[in-house]
Amino acid sequence: MMGRQQHQHQQKKALQVLSARFISSSDLTIELKTDKSDFENQPKKEDLVFGTTLSDHMLTIEWDKQNGWSPPKIIPYQDLKISPAASCLHYGLQCFEGMKAYRSLKDKDSIHLFRPDKNVERLKNSMRRLAMPGVDFDKDELIKLISELVKVDKDWIPEGEGYSLYIRPTVIATHRFLGVSPPDCLLLYVITSPVGPYYKTGFDPIRLTTDTDCVRAWPGGTGNAKCGGNYAATMKPAAEAAAKGYSQILWLFGENDEVTEVGAMNFFIYLINKETNRPELVTAPLTRGDILPGVTRSSILDLTRSWGDFDVSERYITMGEIKEASDENRLIEAFGCGTATVVSPVSCIQYKGKDISIPAVGELTQRVWDEIVGIQYRKIEAPPCTPDWIVEL
Repeated sequence: MMGRQQHQHQQKKALQVLSARFISSSDLTIELKTDKSDFENQPKKEDLVFGTTLSDHMLTIEWDKQNGWSPPKIIPYQDLKISPAASCLHYGLQCFEGMKAYRSLKDKDSIHLFRPDKNVERLKNSMRRLAMPGVDFDKDELIKLISELVKVDKDWIPEGEGYSLYIRPTVIATHRFLGVSPPDCLLLYVITSPVGPYYKTGFDPIRLTTDTDCVRAWPGGTGNAKCGGNYAATMKPAAEAAAKGYSQILWLFGENDEVTEVGAMNFFIYLINKETNRPELVTAPLTRGDILPGVTRSSILDLTRSWGDFDVSERYITMGEIKEASDENRLIEAFGCGTATVVSPVSCIQYKGKDISIPAVGELTQRVWDEIVGIQYRKIEAPPCTPDWIVEL
């Protein structure tokens, strides 16, 4: 009998240790903010500037080598307290996500997330790329916790098409160590921000330039992870492009000037394929590891393939092919895409000092916008290819 009791005790202890390693939504505690002044004094929704207004609460979960993931907490939004020696500050050991919560246009009390599984899986992949420990947590548990945070601050979600609550999950290495090594402790936190339409007056076409000596990402690098270093390296060339009258840089790679991404967005181009004489929508593939697997990118690929109206390809396309298509009147449309913008039409690409003109907003760009936004705000029924895109809270 003693042996059996001892075995049961050991099993229970082992389960407790195992449980402590993982994120558990059942262990959540919530501390509500009592001061409502920030909510009451926030800008009118028409005056919201992306990312500047922060909601009342945040989610925090700590990880350390000895104890694994700590019980998650929702607490009033506040500054972080970390060591000046924290490795996130010295070696860029941090990654993040961008996702949104929406109010249904049909029922303002109905709140939902758009494809959160894709964002959390990408966060885990970014953590793996940075050798962050603790990555073996259940993504559904983190989605539950993010959902609870959104429900706590649901009053911050503005009503109306184009309005949403932007959600920023972030993982930073808090390891107090001035040495280059995988961290022994982490902080996963989530903050939220009410945002309005990216385009205040409809589509705002952007002008791109490829004329830069800088490279955004490379095979084997961190281009397929969403980490801050990818963005920091683009600031200087982006400022130089803006000084010349261009909105973003269309990043190229290799001797053949293969198109990769535009600014911080995935890039699509629509043209008549010279070999097949058929319309083709093209975006760069993920196989080389230098392209971020965007959630909007994935959604566009799924939708357009389900339509069956044209060819949809994940292949490398060169600027030479794009210029030739323009010269032969086979170039139809181009757009960037991402969480903040959904789609961003392109009206011009500068290549080797010359501008290639593109119709600013075409039928395909508009159709992609209408369908994705329609699904996000529950204006239309989600097509069969989108069974799990909407997660009700």
